Amino acid sequence: MSPQRLRIATRESPLALWQAHYIKAELERLHGGAIAIEILGFTTQGDRLLDRSLAAVGGKGLFVKELEQALLAGAADIAVHSMKDVPMDFPPGLGLAAICAREDPSDALVGGHWRALDALPHGARVGTASLRRRCQLLAHFPHLDVREVRGNVNTRLARLDRGDFDVLILASAGLLRLGFAARIAARIAPELSLPAPGQGALGIECRLEDHRVQELIAPLADPATTTCVRAERAVNRRLQGGCQVPIACYGELDATGQLHLRALVGAVDGSRLLCDAIRGDETQAEALGIQLAEALLARGAGALLAQAR
Repeated sequence: MSPQRLRIATRESPLALWQAHYIKAELERLHGGAIAIEILGFTTQGDRLLDRSLAAVGGKGLFVKELEQALLAGAADIAVHSMKDVPMDFPPGLGLAAICAREDPSDALVGGHWRALDALPHGARVGTASLRRRCQLLAHFPHLDVREVRGNVNTRLARLDRGDFDVLILASAGLLRLGFAARIAARIAPELSLPAPGQGALGIECRLEDHRVQELIAPLADPATTTCVRAERAVNRRLQGGCQVPIACYGELDATGQLHLRALVGAVDGSRLLCDAIRGDETQAEALGIQLAEALLARGAGALLAQAR
């Protein structure tokens, strides 16, 4: 019997390709010679528009549009995404089929001379592309010079090395996946930099009507990660936040099945942070996310987000 064919659509950045090859290897491990997998690389609009901030050009949804077009056209069967880059809404006919086990969700301080954020001197140049990171950094450390930096992980590290920045703030997961663990000076506690919804997790998107593909990739879904990420995305969806706004959210499951969910909305300049948390049964993950978002909205989160848009 001929092996089943599966085509993976991915961006062509080093991290995106790592993610696609990881999913390929996992599927081959699960299905052996019964599956033949091809990886198709795409350059997205988000990869091309590096001279402007993500907020100015439409957010992180620009990193998935070309991949989704390939799925809808039947040119690819699945697309692999970093969950923190996945917009809240999908084109008709597409959806998430699996959320995989999470890597370290923390933010990382990258820079050779300092081992903690509170050790950075006045005016230290900190590179980040994230409004979420920016607002938290400036709220806790207003003396820092937080600057925009775009491009893939390798490009940002190269800019750090040539002296454009004193330190960078990057996702720990991306650095670990690319073999850059040694570049991590410190992993930042969530009390100082609460992660983005879905940070550290991979998601697999496919056509909703393609049950053959859904059956092939179903074993990759991780129940605990799925619960936490769905709760985090429920917060973001209720706040109408999208992917490139100063919203943070992170869920953790304990051994008893209780979900602890924290969320934050901030002013871009760090002048105000709204933080809240909720705890409840994991079976109510999305409802807990909505409830937490409502609590933030009641405290003025909507006005802060309107200023950021």
